[in-house]
Amino acid sequence: MSDQELRDKNHNLLGKIKTLSNGKSELRDRNNNLKGIYDPKSNETRDRNNNLVAKGNMLTTLL
Repeated sequence: MSDQELRDKNHNLLGKIKTLSNGKSELRDRNNNLKGIYDPKSNETRDRNNNLVAKGNMLTTLL
């Protein structure tokens, strides 16, 4: 499991993408609120309410 920090041009933390042990990636904002999950097996990005956002990894668009 690894974390990728997302920062703005002033190096302020916007959120983190964490790769889970099952291969899925989850996006959390700077307050640790879940924003969405990307599943590479289905190639789908879903929001925190499990609504389909798009095909492909579109996690960063949820910030």
